[in-house]
Order: sequence, then structure tokens, then C-alpha cells
Amino acid sequence: MNRLLVLAVVVFSITACGKEEPIIDTTPDFTNLLNNLGNDVILATYQDLSIKGASLQTAAANLEADPSPENLEAARRAWVAARSPWEQSEGFLFGPVDQEGLDPSLDSWPVNVTDLNNVLNSNNELTVSFLEQQEGTLKGFHTIEFLLWGEDGNKTVDQLSAREFEYLAACAGALANDTEALYNLWAPASGNYIENIVKAGNGSPVYISQKSAVEEITNALVIIADEVANGKINEPLSQMDLSLEESRFSSNSKADFADNMRSIQNIYVGNFGVRGNGIGLSIVVANENPTLDSKVKNQI
Repeated sequence: MNRLLVLAVVVFSITACGKEEPIIDTTPDFTNLLNNLGNDVILATYQDLSIKGASLQTAAANLEADPSPENLEAARRAWVAARSPWEQSEGFLFGPVDQEGLDPSLDSWPVNVTDLNNVLNSNNELTVSFLEQQEGTLKGFHTIEFLLWGEDGNKTVDQLSAREFEYLAACAGALANDTEALYNLWAPASGNYIENIVKAGNGSPVYISQKSAVEEITNALVIIADEVANGKINEPLSQMDLSLEESRFSSNSKADFADNMRSIQNIYVGNFGVRGNGIGLSIVVANENPTLDSKVKNQI
């Protein structure tokens, strides 16, 4: 984790070069870097998340329509599949995911079990629109997780009530809407936030320079590295409180942490699965300090 803090300092120092020679512009050109990270890492991750969010919605609807052990397992697999790209997006929690409140809507925990039971025992119609108006601790990944696995992680389909099936389907629908919205807010054909990254320093109202965009991306990596170490891992351990463990119902916590590290890796090496051309922050660091670049890769 400390290597990533060093990485931030190095990248910031590189992007700041050229100040001693005002006559000659020696500011690095990060056009290819920002194009690759924007389109083939960030946007590609959100596209995968949107697709898998829709698959989770379908699986939850199938479970409601036909409650069976097989459909319960299918819904659980769909949850795990959708969870992976979300966790791999946490290395860049800036822009629409932050501005539109999509992070807490998708990923608040611990689940508010007391209020959840109150809603389940009420006469409220459990629709997607109703769930979209609820607090983050009553929807999103972890509420779906709680309903699918139960407190002890071994809930059977027979233990789910009709209201829980309804809640689950509506909650998955709200999550799918959020993941679709997040992708659309970045996509060129709709919200086009991607343009702020690829055109940083060239007309972007958000990033007046390429340097500021690279700093935003780098700082986001430091934030998630710190959150994994000091929040997601340390808080449950130091406080001896299992309720603070992320994804504990599904026993998916370690996979969450690993995907957070993959999020850092994807930005650093410039790839997301088969997407990307390998132009990531590693190129910037290696150009200045190959030894440090190797150390950062090993730490990741």
C-alpha cells in the first residue's frame, strides 16, 4: 500500500515538470494514456457492470417467478458476477458515481436489517421506484446479498417469504437501473463524461489540464488502497465487529479485496480484461524510474 503513496508522489512530480523552463513547453503529453484509461479501462468496466447488473435483475425476476434451489443459486452467481466489475471500478470513484450519489446507492453497508424487516412487514408496494427512494442501506449489492444468503450465509429458498422475493426483484431492478445510468453517464452517446478525460486540457470544463486528470486518477488509486487496508480489512478486525465486514453473508469479502487491487492494477497497467493497449500509469513511472515501476507492480 505504501508503494502506491510513493507512486502518487512520483506521478505528480512528473506531471509537474517543465516549470523551470517557461520558454520551452516540456509538459508531458498524456493524450494516449487518457484515451486508453478513459475508453478501455474506465468505460469498459462500467459497460461490463451494466451488462452484469441487468443479468442480476433477470436472475432475481426468475427467482421470484419460480422459486427453486436452482434459481436461487443462479441469482447468487449473478450477484457474484456483477459484484466483480463494481469492485474493479472502485479505483476510479470520481465523476458521476460520486456526483450522482451512485456509490452509496449501490454499495452501502452494513445492511439496516431492522428497517428492512419493517419494510417487509409493511403494506408498501415493493416496486423498483419505491426501492430507488430508500436509503442506501436498504438497497444495492448488500441488501440483495443479505436476502440471497441470509444472516448465516446458508438461507434456503424455502426460507424466503413472498415479500422477500418481491423485495429482491425490485432491489435488483433498482441496482440494474443504477449500473445502466452509471455507464450512460460516461458513454459518448449519452452523458459523455468520458470526454472530460480524453479531452482534458483541451476544452474539458472539469480538467483544465491533462495533469489534473492524471492527478485525479492517481489520487483515486491511493484512496481505494487506503480504504481496503484501513477500512475494509482493519475496521472489522480492530473492532472485532463482523457486521463491518464487507460481503460477509456471501463470503465474498476476499474476492472484493482482490478486485479492488485489480482495479488499481487495471489503471496502472492500462488494461481491463482483453481491453486496453497497455498504456497506463506504469508507462509514466517506468519512463522516470523503472525500478520503482517494478516495485509498484510487485506490490499490486
